[in-house]
Amino acid sequence: MNGSYLDRRSELRTYFDRTAADTWARLTSDAPVSRIRETVRAGRDSMRALLLDWLPADLTGLRLLDAGCGTGALAVEAARRGADVVAIDISASLIDVARERLPGKLPGRVTFRVGDMLDPEFGDFDHVVAMDSLIHYGPEDVLLAVESLTARTRRSIQFTFAPATPALTVMHRIGKLFPRSNRSPAIVPVNETRLQQLLGERHNLAGWRCARTRRISSGFYTSQALELCATGQANVMPRAVNDQEYAQ
Repeated sequence: MNGSYLDRRSELRTYFDRTAADTWARLTSDAPVSRIRETVRAGRDSMRALLLDWLPADLTGLRLLDAGCGTGALAVEAARRGADVVAIDISASLIDVARERLPGKLPGRVTFRVGDMLDPEFGDFDHVVAMDSLIHYGPEDVLLAVESLTARTRRSIQFTFAPATPALTVMHRIGKLFPRSNRSPAIVPVNETRLQQLLGERHNLAGWRCARTRRISSGFYTSQALELCATGQANVMPRAVNDQEYAQ
């Protein structure tokens, strides 16, 4: 990966391990939180449910990468469907929480690892889900990450990005006014139409097509889900446009 990806990855590791680990552990639990964080929790819960809905109901015998797994909620639900899940996060603190929360018995299996979600040493997968783990990267880094993942994926990749809505764009600009030590790594708004165009132009993605897309907005949480399917798979659909979710 290029230098900008590596630099941002380092920022995120520092942020989650030294600053935000306790906050995220609380946010991803059922503990009381502020009203603002309630909207973020609700948005994340809705996004997780959407991405899981896009996966097959039966994942028995299939290998799934939870890329940027955080505290592991999505990985556990995929394992309930029988998947063999490799759940990776750059934050050792979040992985510790995920391991503590892992249920004792599941139809499938979850292996939590600390590391880079793009590291090829983790092998090949049938499905990849990257929920809110690319929202801190610019379009070029998102494209490079997707290319890296498709090279090791057989069926589908689902990822989310921060859509370039007027509100998110303003918040991004305002955030730059604060001293770096006082702010978390910035969310980078990405134009959805332009991103899909760039994905379609990438030579290394010739065997993949955009399938479904949907935006989840809940108070202070806004994120756009996009699904890529390998051509030849039964669930491949026409390219998704705008904010529409194609019917299954």
